[in-house]
Amino acid sequence: MRLTVQLFADLRERAGSETLVVEDLPDGLDLAGLKETLESRYPELGPLGHVAGVIGTEYVPDATELEPGVRVALLPPVSGGAPTEDELLSAGVFELCAEPLDPESLRRRVAHPSCGAVVVFCGDVRDRNLGREVERLEYEAFERMAGPQMERIFAACREHGGASDPAADDGASERALRMVCVHRTGPVEIGETSVVVAVASPHRDAAFVAARFLIDELKRSLPVWKKEFTADGGAWIGEGA
Repeated sequence: MRLTVQLFADLRERAGSETLVVEDLPDGLDLAGLKETLESRYPELGPLGHVAGVIGTEYVPDATELEPGVRVALLPPVSGGAPTEDELLSAGVFELCAEPLDPESLRRRVAHPSCGAVVVFCGDVRDRNLGREVERLEYEAFERMAGPQMERIFAACREHGGASDPAADDGASERALRMVCVHRTGPVEIGETSVVVAVASPHRDAAFVAARFLIDELKRSLPVWKKEFTADGGAWIGEGA
């Protein structure tokens, strides 16, 4: 597959060209895959994870599959600068992590003077499931898709709103949500935390509702799988097992 990539501002200067014609791309490649290919073939461009993709006049998510011959524009952050930490948290931050999780650090990350409520959910690995003794779990993620899918979940959560606390009189609960989700990958031992959801809001009801929404939707649709190991060996299991 062949694609044309249009570059702007510092990306154009780094490449020394307004456009790149990229050959020999696999069919079914998505925008995230294109960015990875460009990083490999044109290292002078630098990291592209923060760069927005546009087809025609529409911004498209990284999971968008690209058609042969399409023209993709890559847009670096505009003159207003990169998003602040507050802006990122309001949109929702998702991370995959191969190391043990620290729920307290995530609680501190979402906490803010404007927020009177912080809800932290931890999913810990239990030692028994369906009558069997569990030795450990292993998690595998489709990393390129997990981020864009979690973006959709965050967006749905903001629409869902974190239902307003009846005691609230400022109507700002849903607008003030600050959200972080971090999920483990690789082996996770009994008693360790496999996923953390932290939400802060001015009012408790919005924080509780948003945290419940995020973990339920994450478990339902995020492309992360777990393999359960018992004395009889390992088996991949679905949600609810």
